[in-house]
Amino acid sequence: MDAAGLTSLLSPDGWALLAALPPYDEARAMALSTRLREEGLDPTLVAAALTQSRLRAKARPKLGEFADGMLFTPAGLEQATRLTVAAHHARRYRDAGCTHVADLTCGIGADSMAFAAVGLRVLATDVDEATAAVATVNLRHFPEAVVRHGDGLALDLVAEGVDGVYADPARRTSSGSRLFDPAAYAPPLDAVLALRETVPRLGLKLGPGVPHSALPDDARAQWVSVDGDVVELGLWFGTLAPEGPGRSALVLVGDQAHAVHGTRAVADVGPVAAYLYEPDGAVIRAGLVAEAAERVRGTLVDPTIAYVTSDELVEDPVLRGYRVLDVMPFGLKRLRTYLRERGVGRITIKKRGTAVVPEQLRKQLDLRGDAEATVVLTRVAGHQEVLVVEPV
Repeated sequence: MDAAGLTSLLSPDGWALLAALPPYDEARAMALSTRLREEGLDPTLVAAALTQSRLRAKARPKLGEFADGMLFTPAGLEQATRLTVAAHHARRYRDAGCTHVADLTCGIGADSMAFAAVGLRVLATDVDEATAAVATVNLRHFPEAVVRHGDGLALDLVAEGVDGVYADPARRTSSGSRLFDPAAYAPPLDAVLALRETVPRLGLKLGPGVPHSALPDDARAQWVSVDGDVVELGLWFGTLAPEGPGRSALVLVGDQAHAVHGTRAVADVGPVAAYLYEPDGAVIRAGLVAEAAERVRGTLVDPTIAYVTSDELVEDPVLRGYRVLDVMPFGLKRLRTYLRERGVGRITIKKRGTAVVPEQLRKQLDLRGDAEATVVLTRVAGHQEVLVVEPV
C-alpha cells in the first residue's frame, strides 16, 4: 500500500467508505469501482478501499471476524500468523511470566494483537513505514501496545524494559521468491538468535521446512499444523519452553489443540494390518512418527515411510485412519484390472516413497464406472505396493 492510499483510507471519508462497502465480490469489483468514481469519489481512495476489502476477505480464514476491522498489506497478510496460532504464542509468553514483549518484525500486527489481548505490554517494530502504520491502526484498541517504525534489532532491549522477544523474519525476496538461506532472512536468523544472550526468553516463527540439523541445541522446536495444513516452525528458548529443548508437534483441529512430543528415534516395522494411519504433517516434520505409531499401538509399513499400520481402530486427531481393503504389488495392468472389475471410475491417489505421478497414472488407468476408490502407493518392507483403502 502506498502512502497516498493509506492516507486516504485513514481520513474520515475513507474509513466510512471502507465500512460501507458490501462483502467483496471479485466479479462485481470493477463495476463497483466505476460506480463509486462516477459518484465523485477520489480514484485513489476507491482503489485503496477496494484493495482493502479484497484483502479483508482473504484474511478471514486466518483472522476470523477481526479481519473486518483491520488494514493489510499483501506481503503482511501473506506472512501474518493465524489467530489460533498467535494465541498459543501469546500464552507461552504469559505463562513464562513475561510482562513486556518486543515484537521485532510485527508486520501487520497479528501476533502483537494476541500478545496485548492476554495482558502483555507490547513494543512492536517494523522496518517498512507503511506496514508499521498499518500495524498502528490494527493495534489501536490496545493502549498497552506501541508501534515504532524502525529496525527491531537496533532496540536497546534492556533500557526498554523488555523481558520477552519475538521475531518472524521475512523469508521471501521483494519479488516473492522464497529464501532458503537463514543468513538471507530479514533480519538474519543468527542476528535474532544472538538476542537470547540479552533476553533469554526468545521466540521465533520460521517456515516449517527448516532441517533438523539447522536447529539450535537449546531450542524447543515445535511444528504447527492447522486443520491439516503445516503452517510454521516455532523455536522457543528459556522459560518460553518449559518442556525443555527438543522437538514437538502442535496439531490444531477446530478449537482443539493436540501436542505430540517424545524422544523415540525409531519405530518398529511390521506387515500391513487391518488399518493404515497417516500422521499429521506437523508430526512428520517433527520426526515424531514413532510416537504417533505408539498412539495407535502400531508399526511402520517401511522404516523410511511415514505410514503407520495397526490391527486396532483408534480415533486420534493427529493421525488420519483408513481401513485396508486389499494389498498388492504395484503394476499398472494389475491395478487397472482390479479397479475395472469393481466398476471404479473415480480414484483418489495417495503416495509416499514412490516416483509415480498421480495424474499420469489416472490417464494410464483410463477408468470408467460409477464407483470410487482410494489407493495408496508406497513402499512396504522395501517393495512398491498398492494399498486399496477407505477412510474410517
